[in-house]
Amino acid sequence: MMFGWGRFVPACLTASFFCLDCVMQYAFVKKKAGDVVKYTPEEVMQFVQEEDIKFIRLAFCDVYGKQHNVAIMPSELKRAFEFGIAIDASAVGGFGGEIRSDLLLHPDASTLIQLPWRPEQGKVVRMFCDISYPDGRVFERDTRSILKKSVAYAAEQGYSFAFGAEMEFYLFKVDEKGEPTKIPYDHAGYMDIAPDDKGENIRREICLMLEQMGIRPETSHHESGPGQNEIDFRYSDPLTAADNAITFNAIVRTVAAQNGLCADFSPKPLADWDGNGMHINISARGNGKPDPLPCVIAGILEKIEEMTLFLNPCEESYRRLGHDKAPRYVTWSAENRSQLIRIPAAVGEYRRAELRSADPMTNPYIAYALLIYAGLYGIENDLYLPPASDFNLYTASAEALAALRKIPASLYEAAAIASASTFIKEHLPETVINAYSHR
Repeated sequence: MMFGWGRFVPACLTASFFCLDCVMQYAFVKKKAGDVVKYTPEEVMQFVQEEDIKFIRLAFCDVYGKQHNVAIMPSELKRAFEFGIAIDASAVGGFGGEIRSDLLLHPDASTLIQLPWRPEQGKVVRMFCDISYPDGRVFERDTRSILKKSVAYAAEQGYSFAFGAEMEFYLFKVDEKGEPTKIPYDHAGYMDIAPDDKGENIRREICLMLEQMGIRPETSHHESGPGQNEIDFRYSDPLTAADNAITFNAIVRTVAAQNGLCADFSPKPLADWDGNGMHINISARGNGKPDPLPCVIAGILEKIEEMTLFLNPCEESYRRLGHDKAPRYVTWSAENRSQLIRIPAAVGEYRRAELRSADPMTNPYIAYALLIYAGLYGIENDLYLPPASDFNLYTASAEALAALRKIPASLYEAAAIASASTFIKEHLPETVINAYSHR
């Protein structure tokens, strides 16, 4: 029985000879720019039945942004949609102790995607989940729900935001036991080419897999460090962008492992080389303002010290900041990579602000939520941008730097500032703040 998937098919496939496989390829995989495809539970169950899916992974993140999942069989899918699937919260980082530890996963049908690295026999799909208590209340440490709340609040104020990430990672060799080493996969430099750049084929595999899963990579290249790589995605709505960041991490690790390598997203894998950043591109529109971006940037600059704990959540994060194009000071400028925020050369829909302090250990759901709230704070208070710092902060004189505010210099300092922040307390549950402050 066909369900009418043809409504998702591009015009080039509307001829009478198209088959279910072609329709599903476009409906569930391609998701080209501009297409907004939201699947219902009924459509998901139809797809699972017709495509002979054997396993459904219900994915969620702990409070620190690490992905977890539980796999269910197709026979359990209806129950998952109607009632949720129970998990033990006490075994998940930052979710709490053994008392009242039962939580329920509720799959978000709109996030259905087939995992292309799994075999055709025994196909696997994945959906991200919302998390609730057994009585139906939203679990306050479900950071995906925290982001959804911020998006809804922005919409109430008449604004929408979009995010795109530039993700850096190292590729290291593994030893004879398959354990990771700190031996880089190559010794190429910034935007080098093969044969010096050995990561070229790895990035190609990653980008093709991203496309198969409906995530649009824009650019990929070798970064400055030995074995260091970068892949940038096209902007998306906040929730999709955060889901994509989590998916990207899993894909990179999977492709690296399939090639006998280890992918390392930590902020400073090699002491003498560039750290890994997660540059976050932000755009905003709405409510009749011709360009709310300056107010958004001003709000982020105003609140950045208070947010830093969640953008740079481990001690290693602070060994990266202030070195090798990673910012130390609270400044902005156009086209200047020594700044905290730069405005790249772009026009129209590509106009954005790039926040350069975050690293890949951040939980994107928390990061994007806080950036939305900080941007709205700038809009609501009609904040003006301070003067641009149009000079190189890495070569500036001590006198010039003395007048600038600094990002917190340690995890301890960042935690103290966040714990005392009214802004953070207003937008994050106390349990989440404590999970980061007392990590």
